[in-house]
Amino acid sequence: MIKIEDLSRDWKEFKLNSIELQVEDGEYFVILGPSGSGKTMLLETIAGMWNPDSGKIYMDNQEVTRLPPEQRGVGFVYQDYMLFPHKTVFENIAFGLKLRKVSKEEIKTQVNEMMKLFGISALANRLPRTLSGGEQQRTALARALIIYPKVLLLDEPLSALDKKTSDELIKQLKEVHRKFDITIIHVTHNFDEALMLADRIAIMKKGTISQVGDSVEIFRHPADKFVAAFVGVENIIKGVARMGAEKITIVDTGNILVYSAEQKTGDVHLTIRPEDITLSQKKVITSARNAFEGKIREITENGALIKLTVDVGEPLVVFLTHKSFLDLELNIGKTVWAEFKATAVHMF
Repeated sequence: MIKIEDLSRDWKEFKLNSIELQVEDGEYFVILGPSGSGKTMLLETIAGMWNPDSGKIYMDNQEVTRLPPEQRGVGFVYQDYMLFPHKTVFENIAFGLKLRKVSKEEIKTQVNEMMKLFGISALANRLPRTLSGGEQQRTALARALIIYPKVLLLDEPLSALDKKTSDELIKQLKEVHRKFDITIIHVTHNFDEALMLADRIAIMKKGTISQVGDSVEIFRHPADKFVAAFVGVENIIKGVARMGAEKITIVDTGNILVYSAEQKTGDVHLTIRPEDITLSQKKVITSARNAFEGKIREITENGALIKLTVDVGEPLVVFLTHKSFLDLELNIGKTVWAEFKATAVHMF
């Protein structure tokens, strides 16, 4: 287990502020945030490249706050791989074993096994500059894992790769996590990447942790406006909440009244996922507490879905399949009913 208590560090141009984090043994943990949020700084501090000004870091219940990197049992893979340019693939992977005075025969055996695992045996005598991005990434992963670290730290490992190679590496990272039974902390700004890999996710902003949870919790129940916007919540509306009957909250946005199954009072932001809103040409009797008549103001393609903005007093973004869109015969200016359940309304 990795435990971080009240960790702070000031680099003058940037700060980590009171970081509290716990990563369980064998967990695939993703730190997600925009560029400049401090993700790499936090990763490097966990690795021991920086000493914090205050706070503590524990690994396996042992405090390692001031231990040098080589005593922490950590493997690190940087975004640009940091391979030794003058060493072959074999020599790069073997580097950690040589530092540990492993015999030549044992190095040969272990490196060959690791290259076979990553499908790079044919690259053994190649230099890094002759490799593709995916081949460099596999070499960097093999080099980090050859010493069988307790923790593997990955800094934006897929950001420089094309989608096909990235998809292949995601499968390989899942296999590495399973085969090595290792704790992985993976830094990225890509939410889709986090969804595919993470057991849990920490959202980071300006040197602080905004929220920690599994993907469903963060996607469906963002802790604040920053998290909501960062993970792609389209509908974020301000209002004033009061308790109604049957433990249902009523939020007055100034233009409409929205019902929520969550219980809060006072000034709030409410969010509704676009896929949780249904559209119909006429008002339909359903269990949905929220039903609003409005006009379609905007229609755009959004990959496999159609994205519509419906003005119901507040602009609501709605996602429909192409078939539903065609069946409803929708166009700009058309009047529709937008409906969603009270359980679909999250507040913070």
